[in-house]
Amino acid sequence: MEQAGAPGTGDTSEHLRYAVDEDTPTLLTLGLSAQVVTVVLTGIILIPIIVLTAADRKEFIEWAVFATLLVSGLATMLQARPIGAFGAGYPLYMGTSGAFIAVCTAAATVGGLPLLATLVASSALVQFLFAARLSLFRRLITPTVGGTVILLLAVTVFPIATDMLVRVPAGMDPESAAGPTVAFATFVVIVLISLFSRGAAQLWAPLIGILIGTVIAGAGFGMLDWAPLREAAWFGLPNATWPGLDLEFDGRYFGLLIPFAIVTIIGAIETYGDAIAIQRVTNRGAVPVDFRAVQRAVNADGVGNLASGLAGTMPNTTYSTSISIADLTGVGARKVAFYGGVLILLTAFIPKIPALLRLVPDAVAGAYILFFIVLLFRQGVRMVATGGFGYEKGLIVCISFWVGLGFQYGAIFPDHLPDWSRGVLDNGMAAGGLVAIALTSLVALKTRSKRAVLEPTMASLAALGELVSTSAANAGWDESATQRLQLAGEEAFLYLMERQEAQGAPARVSVSVRPHENALQLEFLTGAGIDNLEERLSALDPERTEIADAGPRILGHLGQVRHEQFYDLEALTLTVESRPLA
Repeated sequence: MEQAGAPGTGDTSEHLRYAVDEDTPTLLTLGLSAQVVTVVLTGIILIPIIVLTAADRKEFIEWAVFATLLVSGLATMLQARPIGAFGAGYPLYMGTSGAFIAVCTAAATVGGLPLLATLVASSALVQFLFAARLSLFRRLITPTVGGTVILLLAVTVFPIATDMLVRVPAGMDPESAAGPTVAFATFVVIVLISLFSRGAAQLWAPLIGILIGTVIAGAGFGMLDWAPLREAAWFGLPNATWPGLDLEFDGRYFGLLIPFAIVTIIGAIETYGDAIAIQRVTNRGAVPVDFRAVQRAVNADGVGNLASGLAGTMPNTTYSTSISIADLTGVGARKVAFYGGVLILLTAFIPKIPALLRLVPDAVAGAYILFFIVLLFRQGVRMVATGGFGYEKGLIVCISFWVGLGFQYGAIFPDHLPDWSRGVLDNGMAAGGLVAIALTSLVALKTRSKRAVLEPTMASLAALGELVSTSAANAGWDESATQRLQLAGEEAFLYLMERQEAQGAPARVSVSVRPHENALQLEFLTGAGIDNLEERLSALDPERTEIADAGPRILGHLGQVRHEQFYDLEALTLTVESRPLA
């Protein structure tokens, strides 16, 4: 969940005080953990309140908030301290996200927390699949697809926010200007702080806006209900019971399953991006991305969602605030996040804190969600613009967005859709997301690539050379450029062979050559290995030359090297540039 004004991050952290694996003083750890938890706690608690209020299911709020805090704390601890294949091993804070508001509100409206819980638990299985086959999905679930769905998520949440902006407590005149006035003041405060403050102050913008809006609502309009706060205990369990699961698996379940699965994939994509970014800001120097840590992060996200479903509350995901906090403070130690997870967990047993946020009037919460929608839309725009915004990408995004918008508001063939499709196509995010995936797949099929599967033997070099020569000739490359491409291919293949021999695990290598702007990309896919070529290249001493390093040095000079390692696969990609013949 992106916070206001989250600063961009580079490939390295120049002001890093404590790296991810370094110990921090206990007092500093506790102090920083408490500050971070104060920032993230607002969203963790407020989102379930907003969803259940919008769904007119307020009787479930106390349990949902308790379960959300419990799961968010445990999931944050798991991300910081992995168990097997679960947990990134980085300071990634977990909590509820506004991206889930629309689908969760729809589920809670028609089936209460039991149906919502069943859908959350079911969609968690999608995240486990996504993590296990991340190497395969990396070309299908692209930033274009993810960004388009995020844009449509903002559209689907918008009516919920605008409806809350004008709400006033029971007993007040429904036509009163109190709701709009309080909402406007809250929104303006958040925007002004976000625009004119710098650094850590921007992270506090939503919380400050909520506080000021709540004070105005109480002092100026008497909109606060103090009863829940007075009645809440300081310590203990909630005065509610587990809502259970809805196991009927009827039309309500299947109608919402695909929208839930898609928004869960988007949550996984957000975790994917956060797990990459956090590695860049919490390690000293430039390091290649460890995609196995990314897989573990998505797995932990899935565990959090499965636990959320079984506990009877909303799903959770990583907070992009995690990257901003590490970047601003210079403290990237996982110990801080682990302590933060403990504090979030303990908060679940302090009912006064959730009760305090229940004071927030609907109009103030609506303004908070409206600002979140702005950030969500910004994140979607930034994602679809990754790597440029050419003609093909523009068509995919715009067609998918407008189709999704049309289905969301029932403007596309509303009288001609079959009944079985209405649960899916009535949701703009699901409809637009499916269109984006279909169009992305079509474009991928259009990009022709030469491919061969080679045995890990010297005899395969001839087949590799023929594949490279044919691809270079089709691209119109001259002899000099073709020779460079051949040399790059041979060195990469020999590197993989040498490493497989050292590991005693020879495996076939799938090689493909595809055009990439004014370059050709050689991609080698093979079984998972241990060492990383990017890391090896960055560690080479320019003053020392050893025979064993000759191959990697040649590859580094011939083109751009990217080495992605997953648990089930690794991809070594070389981008070799050349000017084709006129």
